[in-house]
Amino acid sequence: MDEHKHIHHECHEHHHDCHEHHHEHAHEHKHGDHHGHHHALGHHHHSATGNIKVAFWLNISFALFELIGGFFTSSIAILSDALHDFGDALSLGVAWYLQKLSERGRDARFSYGYKRFSLLGALFISVVLIVGSIFVLTAAAKRLIEPGEPKAGWMLVIAIVGLVVNGVAALRVSKGHSFNERAVMLHLLEDVLGWAAVLIVSVVMVFVHLPILDPILSIAISCWVLFNVVRTLIGTFKVFLQGVPTDIDLPALEQAIAEVPEVLSTHDVHLWSIDGELHVLTIHVVFNPESCVSPTEVLALKERVRAIAKEAGVQHATIEMDAPDTPCGMEHCCD
Repeated sequence: MDEHKHIHHECHEHHHDCHEHHHEHAHEHKHGDHHGHHHALGHHHHSATGNIKVAFWLNISFALFELIGGFFTSSIAILSDALHDFGDALSLGVAWYLQKLSERGRDARFSYGYKRFSLLGALFISVVLIVGSIFVLTAAAKRLIEPGEPKAGWMLVIAIVGLVVNGVAALRVSKGHSFNERAVMLHLLEDVLGWAAVLIVSVVMVFVHLPILDPILSIAISCWVLFNVVRTLIGTFKVFLQGVPTDIDLPALEQAIAEVPEVLSTHDVHLWSIDGELHVLTIHVVFNPESCVSPTEVLALKERVRAIAKEAGVQHATIEMDAPDTPCGMEHCCD
């Protein structure tokens, strides 16, 4: 993203030269300092798409396995769970598509690129998880009153396969950092814990007739999933509402910039995140004209401020350099 390149230095007679010099410097900076970081971000987004893709294919393969097993055993319970897993695969497919779409660069329609589309995937998965968890809680509550009679043998076989398949998929996305990957991981973790519960129940049922154990474990797992989904949703909505990223201390960042000797003050400071990982800062810096006499010195100060922001975790900074007593009209734009 191109940065604003205005240096409000009207009192200096070489303003035009300063602007040209800054344009050249910014061009070099864009293709130099930021290249490595943009490459790393691009690599991460490709990795995230690959992780969700693997999770999708593993999930839909297991759903097909359940469908065949359900017809083979004439088990309505297994067929019902197969239908549930096909729904899971559909939601993972949507998340995969949105994650892939988020890799597109900026264009005339989206000047910041499509990175925020991955948040729609996280939102969609979270809603599916909430609805699914409420459904499980309702069904489990009924089972507490009227426990069913599950078939321990087939439960054990399918539970082992389900645990392995969903475990591999969850492990694949567990290293991700995007909200979309976190939501997908919670989705898969719900299945992993669910099959772990089925495995425990089936093993216990081989030795002891205790069908009420199934709904008890289901309720515990659903409550845990709901708690974590709400946390993910809060983080997702905070990004949508352009809240300050939780991993950056904005007052500390402003203080660090203000402590630079050549800086007199700062204003119109805004910090937000594009997708929970790519953080953006805009700031006006009032410089001391006695310390920064030449355009080169002003630009050197600007790059020092950029370095401080980058060290704090900001990947994209738009910095406007203002001379004292030069009104920019943005001092109280959001007050």
